[in-house]
Amino acid sequence: MAAQYAIRGTTAKGIAASVERAVADGGLRPGAALPPVRRLAEELDVSPGTVATAYKELRQRGIVVTKGRGGTVVAQGPSVGSRRPPRVPEGVRDLAGGHPDPAFLPSLRPPSPVGPVPGSRRASPRLASLEELSRAWFARDGVPVEHVTFAQGALDCVGRLLSTELKPGDSVAVEDPGFHHLLDLVPALGLRMVPVAVDDEGMTPEALRAALRAGVRAMVCSPRGQNPVGGWFSRERRDALAGVLSDFPEVVVIEDDHNAEVSGAPSFPLAAAGLPRWAHVRTVSKHLGVDLRWAALACDATTLARHEGRMLLTSGWVSHVLQETVARLLTDEDVARLVGRAQDAYAERRGALIGELARRGIAARGESGMNVWVPVRDESAVVNGLRSRGWWVAAGARFRIASPTAVRITSATLTPSDAARLASDFADVLGESEALYGG
Repeated sequence: MAAQYAIRGTTAKGIAASVERAVADGGLRPGAALPPVRRLAEELDVSPGTVATAYKELRQRGIVVTKGRGGTVVAQGPSVGSRRPPRVPEGVRDLAGGHPDPAFLPSLRPPSPVGPVPGSRRASPRLASLEELSRAWFARDGVPVEHVTFAQGALDCVGRLLSTELKPGDSVAVEDPGFHHLLDLVPALGLRMVPVAVDDEGMTPEALRAALRAGVRAMVCSPRGQNPVGGWFSRERRDALAGVLSDFPEVVVIEDDHNAEVSGAPSFPLAAAGLPRWAHVRTVSKHLGVDLRWAALACDATTLARHEGRMLLTSGWVSHVLQETVARLLTDEDVARLVGRAQDAYAERRGALIGELARRGIAARGESGMNVWVPVRDESAVVNGLRSRGWWVAAGARFRIASPTAVRITSATLTPSDAARLASDFADVLGESEALYGG
């Protein structure tokens, strides 16, 4: 087994480095099993404790995961190498990426000309006009605005918050199914994920309470447009979750409101519930442009200090050229009207697909956002069957921890007439799958 995977080394660090190289080079693919500890120890002529230490290091760095009797396997999103989405095959319609419709994104107009910066922006990292626009954006939906700052995208912000608040081995409550990049990021930071079930109103209170009792130190959730299910917090669900969290005041609550302007759902954020430790993150990539790597963060004073301190030591600030570009777009009336049309179109397209699937007896979920989540028995059969008919959708495995199998369809570019064709093809594929696998 060791020779097959080219695992070598006589120390824990050497063995871990050998596995890491194999994963980065593609010799060990996601899901590949590593040799049992005792077997590898015998083959390398080292103690079982040495191998166990190597595997522990790999787990803490998000390269492998342990699945009980299933042994130790390479993580689905290992924190080394480049894990990109599968390349879209030629000749098929891409409905797997989760991206907005380019027709509803404005043309970006960076400020011109841009003069040289005399030194550093560390002393004044935020453009005053954009900070005020951000405060108004948050305040509109009841998010407290006493402490506001910026980051280089929502995931960058969430990663910095987790890395400053937690230490390797700590647990984080995450949505299941949830945002696949977050599910990759958490173990890459050396943290443990505790899945929390979601329904059409987001995280369920019962599942969250179980996770909190299990000792999580932070939770990451989406108040609306949840990816991939599309759930959103009603006022009642928000209050119920806040009631559960009130018994665990030390837990840091991070809300990722990534598609606030085009989710098609009202805002009832946990940030407005008076929690002691909280952070509410918003970005503009879904409604202003995927290349605008900027996010606004509202949070409590302690969280702000820790986030700012870490940013000061790393990137220092978000580019003021980028900030000026975002500020101009946020104050452009034509852009505001375009964003409004986008939200209406996304709601219509999402509803059309769900309706067409329902008319063919296929249940689907998608109360808000840009995606539709369709439970299926065999993800691979559905993905491959739709590919043969010219559609490219995402297998649900990338989004799941313990939740049932499904596929995710991005509906942002799918017109109602396209939705009817896709639903018809979907029904045919399910019929073929049932005939092949017996139901």
